[in-house]
Amino acid sequence: MLNMKEVANDFVKFWIKEGILYSKFKKPVVIDIEKIKILIDLRHEISAGEKQYWCYNFDGVKSYDKEARDYADIHGQEYLHACAVLLNSHITKFTLNAFMKLKRPLIPLRGFTKKENAVNWLREIKYEI
Repeated sequence: MLNMKEVANDFVKFWIKEGILYSKFKKPVVIDIEKIKILIDLRHEISAGEKQYWCYNFDGVKSYDKEARDYADIHGQEYLHACAVLLNSHITKFTLNAFMKLKRPLIPLRGFTKKENAVNWLREIKYEI
């Protein structure tokens, strides 16, 4: 059973497959305050008021400005149980994971370099609840 739902705009696509929310940028993008608001609104649309386990593919992000990060910190954790961030660098993954240990976000958030590991971690959390 595939059970897939999808929404997209000109720069990002979201889909839910087998109980996991996925996203992928369609082209290189600069995440500023306008883009982050659109991204969060689109994620809320596909979530339809239900909390998700999100595999957030960060590939394609050219930059992510401070105003956008601050906005995401306040508004970006709604409708989420956990977020696995897919990164294309072990250094970025290490930095994100170290920062998250200090920051202690409202939801579990961890960086990964392999999609399979990210999805497995989300499934582990999902079945713990």
